[in-house]
Order: sequence, then C-alpha cells, then structure tokens
Amino acid sequence: MRSSPYRALRGALPGFPCRTVRATLVLAVTAGLATAVPAAATEATASDSASPALTSAAATAEAGPGPAARPYMGWSSWSMQSSQYPGLNPDGNYSYLTEANVLKQTDALAAKLKKYGYDHVNIDAGWWMDKNWTSGFDPYGRQTPDRIRFPDGMKSVADHIHAKGLKAGIYLPVGLEKGAYGDGKVPVWNAPGCTTADIVYPDLRTTNGWDSAYKLDFGKPCAQRYVDSQARMLADWGYDFLKLDGVGPGSSKSGDNHDNVVDVAAWHQAIAATGRPIHLELSWSLDIGHAADWKKYSSGWRIDTDVECYCNTLVTWENSVDDRWNDAPAWSGKAGPGGWNDLDAIDVGNGAMDGLTNAERQSYVTLWAISKSPLFTGDDLTRLDHYGLSLLTNREVIAVDQNDSPVARPVTPMGDQQVWGAKNPNGTYTVALFNLGGSSASVTADWASFGFTGAASVRDLWNHQDLGTHRNRITAALPAHGSRLFTLKPGGTPLPTTRYEAESANNTLTGNASAASCDSCSGGKKVGNLYLDSKLQFNDITVKKDGVYTVNVAYVSGDPRSVTVYSNSGNGTSLRFPSTGDWGTVDTVSVQVALKAGTNTITFDSGWDYSPDIDRIDVPRSP
Repeated sequence: MRSSPYRALRGALPGFPCRTVRATLVLAVTAGLATAVPAAATEATASDSASPALTSAAATAEAGPGPAARPYMGWSSWSMQSSQYPGLNPDGNYSYLTEANVLKQTDALAAKLKKYGYDHVNIDAGWWMDKNWTSGFDPYGRQTPDRIRFPDGMKSVADHIHAKGLKAGIYLPVGLEKGAYGDGKVPVWNAPGCTTADIVYPDLRTTNGWDSAYKLDFGKPCAQRYVDSQARMLADWGYDFLKLDGVGPGSSKSGDNHDNVVDVAAWHQAIAATGRPIHLELSWSLDIGHAADWKKYSSGWRIDTDVECYCNTLVTWENSVDDRWNDAPAWSGKAGPGGWNDLDAIDVGNGAMDGLTNAERQSYVTLWAISKSPLFTGDDLTRLDHYGLSLLTNREVIAVDQNDSPVARPVTPMGDQQVWGAKNPNGTYTVALFNLGGSSASVTADWASFGFTGAASVRDLWNHQDLGTHRNRITAALPAHGSRLFTLKPGGTPLPTTRYEAESANNTLTGNASAASCDSCSGGKKVGNLYLDSKLQFNDITVKKDGVYTVNVAYVSGDPRSVTVYSNSGNGTSLRFPSTGDWGTVDTVSVQVALKAGTNTITFDSGWDYSPDIDRIDVPRSP
C-alpha cells in the first residue's frame, strides 16, 4: 500500500481489489459418441427470446427526461492532483489543485471539447485545504476555500466556468469532518439552537471511507439542517455538480457506522430545497446491494476504486483500468436515464503521461462508452496529443455513450478474449471485441450470440468505415489489450433454436444440484447448488448436423463464477460467467460446444468450486 499525506482525507489509496485470473474464452470440446433416448424439448426462436444474450441489458432502469438523462461529460482535477508525473505537482503532493490551473483547464475544455458534449469542470478534493493539508472551515462548520489555492473564492471560479458555457462541479466527503466539530460548540447556519454537538452521535462515532468524519445522527433534526446549510452554500456559489465521496456501504467499508444511505437521502432533500438542479454523484466502490438507494437519491455512483495509479503516470493498465472488465457486468442492469454507473476518469489524452499504449487507450474509452459511464477526463487539456484528441472527440463512439441504447454487457464468458454487446432501439447491435491478453489474439463475434443468423452489415465506429456485409460472424486480429467497436445491422433472419429448461425432469442432476423457484427464470425455476463436484446434465440435445454450435446459456449469479461446460464425453473447459448483479436477475452468455448429428448431452460441472445457477439453454437447430 502506498502512503500519502492526503490519505487521511481523500483515501487516495482505498485499496486495490484482488486480481481475478481470467479464464479462456472459447470452449472447444469434442462430441462423444454416447447414445440417448430422444426427449421432449421446447421450440423457440430468437424472436421468441428477443436476442437472448442481451435480454437483461435491454431492461435497464426506467427511462424519462430530467437530471442525468445522459451520462455527464467533462474534466476532473483529481488525476493530475494524484500523479507523481514530473512537473504536475511541483509544490508537493496534490498541489496541482489551484484556481489558476482550474481556470486554465476550463478554457481548454471550452476551446477543444465543449462542442463534442464535454461541459463539466469538476473540482475534486482539497479545495478547502492548504498545501500542508490542513482543513479550513467557516464559522458554521462548513468547508471554506483555501485562499492560497483559490484566492478569488469558489463563486468566482464557478462564474468563470459558467461564462464559458460550462457547468461547475465541486467535491465534499460524507459526514461532519472532525476539524469542523469544534468541541461541539460550532453553530449550524440558519438553524437557531443547533450546534455541531447536536448533529452527531454522543460517542463521536466515525464514518466515510477514511473515518475522517463524525457520523451524522439524522434522528436529530439539526443534522438535516447542517446538510441543508452545506447544500445552500454550494448553490449560492453556483455549483451544478457535487461529488460526495467516501460513501458506504462501499468505499472499502461496511457496517452501521459506514452506512451512509441516510446521508445520501439527506443530500437529495437538501439539494431539492435549494431550488438549484445540482447533480449528485456518489463515490466510491458503492455496494451493489444498495443500487436502488443510489438510483433513488443520486444521479450516478462509482462502482469501483480509483482508476488512478498514484505513480509517475496518471493511470496504468494493470493498476485498475483493467479491473473494470470484471466489475462492470454486475452493474449493467442498474443504470439508465436518471442515474449511471461511473467507471471513473478516462485518462487517454496525454500520451506518455497517461501510462498506456495506444491500444489500451482505445479499449479504455470503448468500455466506458458501451457501459454508458460518464465520460470525463483527468488529462491536461492544454497538451492533448493528436491520438488522444481523436479518442476523446470521436462522435460515433460518444454517441454510443450518449444515445438511448442500453448498457452493454458480455455475451461471452470472462476470459482474455471477450465480446460485449447491446441491442439498440432501432434493431441494430452495438458490439465490442476485446483482447485483454498480453499478446496478440483474434476475437470473433458470432451473430448467434445475438440471436440471429445470416448476413449483417458492419460499421467500424473508431475508424468511421463501413466494412460491408459479414455472414454469421466477424473476426478481428487484436493487439495486446486491444479492441474494436462495431455497429451491426442484421440482414439475416432470427436464429431458430430449441429451448431446454434446466429443471426438466429429463435432465440428470448429481451431487448437490437441485431445482429451485426463480421468478425471473423462463420456466419459473432454475437449477442451483452447483458446488462440490455437482453437475447438471442436459439430456437428449438433438441436432441434425455435426458441428460447433453457439449455445446461449441463461443463468443467475450474484458474483462471477466458473463452471466447466462440455458435450457428451468431452473434457470441457472451465468458463467464468460474469455476475448478473444479484441472485434474482437472469442474463445470458454464449458458449461453443461441438455436437454430433442425433442426440447429445451438454453438462455443467461445478468441479470443487461454486458455479452459477442455470435457467435454460437455447441450442441452434443448425451449426
């Protein structure tokens, strides 16, 4: 763990998640020669199941105009503040944050990126601290700008931002900062009789991701009045955006002291009372179990730890950029108009300072765009390189982030090579290919994963090229950590499939495997308890031709889990299925299995670990 003089406030290093060893993507198994008795199976087509690999993603949160109708776009100060890149912080760690630097980036944003939709200038942590990281507070316990960093004050900065036709953003940690307590005698603004002793618990229990604040006790009316006073201050200064940081459950903390749902609700109420439409963004690594609360009370939530590396560049691939491919799928169904999954800053514009290869820079933006994450950069906008500027200003890619299509999710298991996709309202598909491996590799998107077959016209969004018609699939050779982003327009037909329910009495369950009720599952049931060498074997899978079939597997899994899949007497391959977000949501991935003409078995084997629950499989009628 790296140390930082700012850690006590900002949690610059909230802890890095454990790495997950990626499984191999493609399942290549050999069909055995086992015989079986034909069984009854339900007939289905792609039109019946509406693109099975994308059904859950299409059912995102409720639509509607209003705040955060689209993910926001802009610039944030934190990436340059936190970096040790030569010259960025010459007056000590995190010293980059000054009024002069914010205004310089504001002017650059207005000149270079505003016309592409980037309209937020967000001032992150430290604006109320001097260069020794000593906090300043006004007579009412509210953060007050450091006059060395911001000599003209925060309202003046907001006015400058607004004069450029942009929106002004600011930052606060959740709770009452310890330095604002003042022995409990500090009065609360516009709340006669209320002091800081009247807004916290008598035992001064701490909260937020760094325990740098006392937990507010909202059983006391004065606590809401304190939050009201903070919101009023920000509104009077003219701010349009607030990042509330260290929020739990999340921010590497759990338990009652770090449950800040009531704080977020209080901020929601306080902002509404100001009459100013302030976007409330929550940070960091928010608990997915409270996704409904974050959606109810805020406009966005960070799903992961900081993307910055706290090193001599802004980010690195291995630090936490690549973690997002593991962590984003669980949240794919939680976002939509009004509230978005925040993957953190996109630091892709400054070349060597970013700490990434060109291929990594493109993949970084690709994932953010298909995830409909806010697109805000932490780069130095005064020295964007040509390639970085091209990434940040590609209108076709920005449109993927900003249009009405749902959040994309993987349509193949989690491995070094992945295919992600979403079905768009106009019937096209957004499809991303990723090679997350350390060497070049080919990645193939099969149309069968999206529920259709035959021809499809393909548009390359990064290169602005129509690639013509491709039949049944497209394959791209990708460099290490490389990607491609396409729009598919199907010209073929829905893929005829045969549906086999996991709970069918015709299947064979061994070990702990058992059927259970499942309201969201197609037959009202699923097969679970696949652990400690348990198996679900689908019997009598009937096809007319030998071949490799793209089989869509509907499953439920509250976390990423692996299962070995094989046909007949094959050896199979262990595949890691992405999380569906909880144990009540069904999603679909496609796997490839070799089947022989006639009857076959397809087996899901847990091995000695825990595997996803299985709802059904949809098997094409031809390879």
